[in-house]
Amino acid sequence: MKVSPDIPQPTGLLEASLYVDDLDAAEHFYGDVLALEQIQRVANRHVFYKVGGSVLLLFNAAETEKPPGNPRLPVPAHGAQGPGHACFGMARAQIAVMRKHLIDWNVPVDAEFEWPNGVLSLYVRDPSGNSIEFAEPSLWD
Repeated sequence: MKVSPDIPQPTGLLEASLYVDDLDAAEHFYGDVLALEQIQRVANRHVFYKVGGSVLLLFNAAETEKPPGNPRLPVPAHGAQGPGHACFGMARAQIAVMRKHLIDWNVPVDAEFEWPNGVLSLYVRDPSGNSIEFAEPSLWD
């Protein structure tokens, strides 16, 4: 499909969401194990992390299916069931360090391989079963 010059194109991905069933376990994995910078946590509803110039939103799916409780922030109800996927960009040497770090934290590696274009990817699962990938930034070049 051809991109229309009349339609404005986004400049990047500002945020992405994953849905979890245990917010405390997710906070431990993303905050303690992956050492991401936490921006915000609201009770048992969500926890947000800074990832470069983007934000990873982790939502308790059961809580986000409820209608918004703050009329000043009428975010529509949303949610998903089942495992999702997120991919973090890292240099090959950083992926190797992350692999060792994850193993030290007893996080099993689901897969590690090179794509046909030579880019390395490493996959693990978060406590809710979401597939978390670490890949070289040139994956989609």
